[in-house]
Amino acid sequence: MVAKLLPHTKLKAKPNLESRIRTLKNDWEIIYDMLSGKDGSAFGWDEHKQMVVVEDVVRDFIYKSTRKYAQTISDLVEELQAKNDANERIHEEGSNGN
Repeated sequence: MVAKLLPHTKLKAKPNLESRIRTLKNDWEIIYDMLSGKDGSAFGWDEHKQMVVVEDVVRDFIYKSTRKYAQTISDLVEELQAKNDANERIHEEGSNGN
């Protein structure tokens, strides 16, 4: 079937589908364990809103622990500017003292 749709690619449907199914099974297992409360998970499913819910304490912890990895460009520029300003102050203090 893949050969008919994409004749010049030489893709084989079976290996690609099997790989994708393995990936989906692994991902599903992680999500299922998270939502079912396995290992005392604080995540759950809200039937009314049809969405994943989590306790506020856990959400805040995750946000704080991953914040540096989820920075925006403006956060990075602000951080670099603060470091630059601190370095300039140190340099000025050192040159004024001599």
